[in-house]
Amino acid sequence: MNKSACSHSGGLPSFEVDEALRDWIVAIRRQLHQHPELSFHETRTAAFIQEKLAELEIPSVNGFGRTGVIALLGDADRTLPVVGLRADMDALPVTEETRLFFGSGTPGIMHACGHDGHVAMLLGAAALLQRHGKIPGRVKLIFQPAEEHGNGADLLVKAGVLDDVGAVFAGHIDTHFQTGQITVDEGIICAFSDPFSIRIRGRGGHAARPHEATDAIVAASSLVMSIQTLISREVDPNRAAVLTIGSFQGGTVNNVIAAEALLNGTMRSTDETTRDKTIRGLQRMVIALQDMYGVQAEIAFEPGLPAVVNSRKAAKIARAAAIDTTTVDKVISQGQSSLGAEDFAFYQQRVDGCLVRFGGALSAAAGPAHSSTFDFDEKCLEIGSRWLAHVAWRWLEQAQASASNKGK
Repeated sequence: MNKSACSHSGGLPSFEVDEALRDWIVAIRRQLHQHPELSFHETRTAAFIQEKLAELEIPSVNGFGRTGVIALLGDADRTLPVVGLRADMDALPVTEETRLFFGSGTPGIMHACGHDGHVAMLLGAAALLQRHGKIPGRVKLIFQPAEEHGNGADLLVKAGVLDDVGAVFAGHIDTHFQTGQITVDEGIICAFSDPFSIRIRGRGGHAARPHEATDAIVAASSLVMSIQTLISREVDPNRAAVLTIGSFQGGTVNNVIAAEALLNGTMRSTDETTRDKTIRGLQRMVIALQDMYGVQAEIAFEPGLPAVVNSRKAAKIARAAAIDTTTVDKVISQGQSSLGAEDFAFYQQRVDGCLVRFGGALSAAAGPAHSSTFDFDEKCLEIGSRWLAHVAWRWLEQAQASASNKGK
């Protein structure tokens, strides 16, 4: 890992990745992939990250948001601007079926969303920035737990991780795009996520005498079908939304009419008006179900995730950094905003931020994210590392220039 990999002549650093650093980054990803840990249990992962930061002579602190790791690069001068770079660390409760030689060694747990790659990228960016020496400000490395749980970012924000940060950037590996491509968009790129549960209470009875009971399963089944009309007939088709019932629980044996049923679902939307209207529609249908079937029904919404909204200023810097990293023709839009959710949104509620996607398409045999056969092209690790270094550098230079102009 020689310093020539960051050589430049009077302009921005090139942040080139040499073979030794490339191997180091890939080895990190594979080590993490072999030892996946679920949300808020990333203790081994955190220790491994700190070990790699120590190799770079970068001090770090753990325990943020329970298992998060924070490190700071650059001058100790607290008056200098600070930019945040974030990588999520957690895995999923999925049994791996990739047959990779570095596959998960923990039964039932797998890095099925690329977070092992995100950590490797951020450590790679740290190495690139550390090699350069003089950074025009300070870079906060945020290794975040529990993105899959949905509130790791929220806990870090509440712990004060962003108190000195002016902007925050992150990227997500996406196998829908080719390796080398980076998607950059301003505005909403990931949906609002609103989990909910609906509890329906009827009256149990014998299967042979349905007239003596009030069947909670029949009522719940009707509701599952009916709520689909909220999307098909009440939502503007130009504004994406989706309603999913992912869990239906009711009854115990085949000859007893169930007295109770529980539905668990999620609502995804990319527009505030659509979101509010669909929530009200769900509540309306649950109330109506009571009169229709003679049951008691109630809906409860759990704390959800806000939408990921890339600010114009942050997206502009992210796009410039993407052009620094790859060719202009490979800096693209992701297209329609995703109906997936990302807790990076919590950072953006406090400071400017931008989340991009790194193309990492592999073979057709590799399944989609959250599947047991998910995998990605490891060549994208180098691209992500370089982009993170470039975007931090660009934001800090602009922050310094802006401060100088205000002082005149």
